[in-house]
Formats: sequence, structure tokens, C-alpha cells
Amino acid sequence: MGTPLRIDVITLFPGMLKGFLEESMLRRATRQEAVRFRVVDLRDFAHDARRTADDRPYGGGPGMVMKPEPLFEAVEAVRTAEARVILMTPQGRRFDQACARRLARETHLVLVCGHYEGVDERVREALATDELSIGDYVLTNGALPAAVVVDAVVRLLPGVLGGGEAATREESFTENLLEHPQYTRPPEFRGMRVPDVLLGGNHAEVAAWQRERSRQRTARRRPDLLPSDGSRAGGRTRTKRL
Repeated sequence: MGTPLRIDVITLFPGMLKGFLEESMLRRATRQEAVRFRVVDLRDFAHDARRTADDRPYGGGPGMVMKPEPLFEAVEAVRTAEARVILMTPQGRRFDQACARRLARETHLVLVCGHYEGVDERVREALATDELSIGDYVLTNGALPAAVVVDAVVRLLPGVLGGGEAATREESFTENLLEHPQYTRPPEFRGMRVPDVLLGGNHAEVAAWQRERSRQRTARRRPDLLPSDGSRAGGRTRTKRL
């Protein structure tokens, strides 16, 4: 295996992430040296005895804003020349599978977790190379969105899931289609049967059935994923650059 992906997460709540990073697939990825994690407590870079990381916003308004000094110093302490510094913010571009694949090809990710009313704008202007959101809703802080990004990225690293590239190639969103229905044993359960085509052993027929069911499911549940010109999705992955 090649050089492990470095992921640093800067947060006010390191305890929210440490257990998550030590379980399941992420634990296995660490043991395989596919990835190296570091969780950085932002308060370690505060300048007073109370470890203050926030202050009231200029111009007034509700809530608190994260101060620039601790954030700049924390990022500068871990950043390398090739690092992407990703600010987790509701204002960022929506995170998707194509973005996860691009990030999985990087060598160093620094995830900055926002909190309160957000971060001082100078952090966004001078530190962040990217801004990501996991959806159009508001969470208490950026640790949970950072965890989502970490999980989606690390599972794409070579060898982490096993089964080679096929383990992640035929999944929802890989070709702008939702995944087809899945079944396992027994072939009949409480009167519900597995479709005969999946039991017949004809791989070409199975592939065609899966493709058509993916298209139908996408059209019904997520029509926004299908091409607006009416052409069939799945010929190739449609992506936007990060």
C-alpha cells in the first residue's frame, strides 16, 4: 500500500470524533495504514486561561463567532504544502460522491469544524481551500459533517473495503443513479420472492435488470439526478470539480 492519506480534524469537540474514528471500517483503514487520523482540539490554541475560542460579532447580532487567532494557529500547525483545508459550513458546496472520490485522491486533508454562528470571515478568505456542506440544514457544530466526509472518503481508499475497485464501483450515486434493489437468502420469505432473473445465473440478464431497476428507482425517488435533456444516465459519471 502507498503513502497513507493524512486527515486532520480541527474541532472544539474532539470527543465527538475519537470513538467514531476507532470503530469499524475506519479502525481497519488505520491498521492497514491506508489513513492516518489526528484530531486537534482547537482550544489548545486559545490565548487565555479560559481557552476562549469565540467572541461576540462586530455589528451585533445573536450568537458567537469563532475567533481567527486559534483557527489560524491550529491550521498552520498541521498544514502541509499539499493540504486541502476544508471548512465545514452550511454555506459550502454540497458534498457528494464525486467530491468524495476526488478527495480520496488527495494526500492530506485538514477539516475545520465550525460552531456557533460560524467562523471569522478571514478564516474563510485566507485559510480555506474548499467549503463543504452535507445538506441544507443546520447542525450544532461541524464535527458531525466532518465525520460524514471522513467516512465517505476513507472507504474509497484502495484496499480498505476489500473486493478491489468493484466494492465501490457499483453503488448509489457512482453513475448518477441510485443503487438497484438487493436480495440475499432465503429465496422466499413470508411470501415475498427474490426476482427469478437473479436466481437464473445469466449474468447479462442480471446486469440489464439491475441497470433498469436503478434507472426506475432514480426516476421515482431522485429525478433530479437524471439528465435534464432526457438522455439515459449511467453512460458516464457526471461531476463538477471541487
